Amino acid sequence: MKPKPRVPLWRWLTWSTILVAALFVFYVIFTPFWMATRALAWLADYRARRRPGYRPPVRPGDATEGAAHAAPSQASDR
Repeated sequence: MKPKPRVPLWRWLTWSTILVAALFVFYVIFTPFWMATRALAWLADYRARRRPGYRPPVRPGDATEGAAHAAPSQASDR
């Protein structure tokens, strides 16, 4: 079996360029966008909890296994 040939320099440069671009997109664009959407969701939830008559989306009894397997008509009657 003969040894593999060396990888050409242009392929290393292409790979490095694509990697740098992908890291830039992820860390500079996607992460702040995700953090901003989480902050807005937290703020909306915080403001909703301060309003009178607030009903939480999930009650403590609804998170049990039985509620997950209830028929849709039973779940909407609550």
